[in-house]
Amino acid sequence: MISQASRQCTVELQALPSRIGQVRRIVSAQLRYWNLDCLIEKAALGVTELLTNVHQHAQPDKVCTVEIEFMLDRLTVSVHDHDPRLPAVNTSDPMATSGRGLALIEAVSESWGARPQGDSGKVVWFTLPAPTSTPLPIPPLPVYGAATSGPFTGAVPFGDLADAADAVRERATARPAVAG
Repeated sequence: MISQASRQCTVELQALPSRIGQVRRIVSAQLRYWNLDCLIEKAALGVTELLTNVHQHAQPDKVCTVEIEFMLDRLTVSVHDHDPRLPAVNTSDPMATSGRGLALIEAVSESWGARPQGDSGKVVWFTLPAPTSTPLPIPPLPVYGAATSGPFTGAVPFGDLADAADAVRERATARPAVAG
């Protein structure tokens, strides 16, 4: 059973360096709107790495779709491109200055993967868990009545609720005598 509606945002773009920064800002703004500020840094980093991979490796074009979806306390960020070749994590050289994007995504995400999309390319995705929300403490509300100062004066008998309601109405409509 789904306890909350899915929240989803999709952006189609050419994976060019100038557009990658724009998509980072879109993802950040959308996560702020969803009150997921704590996920912005990791999501923006991950989407940057995925879009950089599309820019550097995808064939025959650089057109891709970025989708972010928040459902059941999990954020999924995915990038669909038209290249059917699945990526591989480069773990052979820890001192390499390139080819470490997926290893970085693996390090900061809860899970990640890639799946073919038939003749239309592939999807590379990662997930981030949303922090469990701690309910904010509800401050105690003041209770006005016979024992406290407030809008009511005097005790109201609770024997019969109708009589108590009448007594409250009478007190609320009674006007004090005006001193002359």
